[in-house]
Amino acid sequence: MDRWQAMRIVAKVAETASFTETARLMNMSPPAVTRAVAALEEAIGARLFVRTTRSVKLTEAGGRYVEDCRRILADIVEAEAAAAGSYATPSGTLAVTAPLLFGQIHVLPIVTDYLDTYPTMAARTLFVDRTVNVVEEGIDVAVRIGHLSDSGFAAVKVGSVRRVVCASPAYLEKHGVPATPQDLKDHRVAVSMGARASPEWRFAQDQRVTIRPALSTNTNEAGIAAALAGWGLTRVLHYQIGPALREGRLRIVLADHEEPPVPIHLLYPEGRRAPAKVRTFVDFAAARLRACRTLN
Repeated sequence: MDRWQAMRIVAKVAETASFTETARLMNMSPPAVTRAVAALEEAIGARLFVRTTRSVKLTEAGGRYVEDCRRILADIVEAEAAAAGSYATPSGTLAVTAPLLFGQIHVLPIVTDYLDTYPTMAARTLFVDRTVNVVEEGIDVAVRIGHLSDSGFAAVKVGSVRRVVCASPAYLEKHGVPATPQDLKDHRVAVSMGARASPEWRFAQDQRVTIRPALSTNTNEAGIAAALAGWGLTRVLHYQIGPALREGRLRIVLADHEEPPVPIHLLYPEGRRAPAKVRTFVDFAAARLRACRTLN
């Protein structure tokens, strides 16, 4: 029996904790499974399993060996798939999620251009202001704005974005321009109370201000609309008010007190074994987002 097949058998025994079940799943006889494990143990000079009449458990050396086996076997599968072409050509439907405004402004044009480049592909977008469970909701690629938790997924940084305080020129002319974060207590503030909203705004040098908003909204768009109307101040991500800034309808205040920009990542679960539709889209989107001046 070749070494690769023996490694597959050992990995399956570790998974099932049973020689008999492994034999059934691999269409082999139980004695053949036993002989394969024994031959491999003799070849490497280490005992992989502790066997009793009731249980099969990995030894410490066996645990390390099985972990290496799984990695090697996965690499072999990937190499065979690549050689066969199943990972070479994008196919199927690509599911992408992003925060609502970021998705509409930045991600949707990338998705449509990607579909023009790969006309046999289809795509599904989910643009929402909540953290989407990538696995449960069948997402291939997620755009995350903010610092990542250790999810175990592959992540590619594509830029960063400022968190800014803004108001209309008319409001600032009437009520004055705040010079320090503490001055916000003397102004009317509209706050979006989203899933990750906090009443505490953080600024540079670990300055923190607890905001008591005169207006709470459930969307960033509503807070921006209030600021555009001259009602008060609001705090948003820079890209969300790009057109209003360029047109002079909003002004940024407290720029010298801003906290460091927050990172933007593309997140996907399969890592380097991701199918072609994921790998090609991540490369395509990363290049576009990194070239966007407002995100770097």
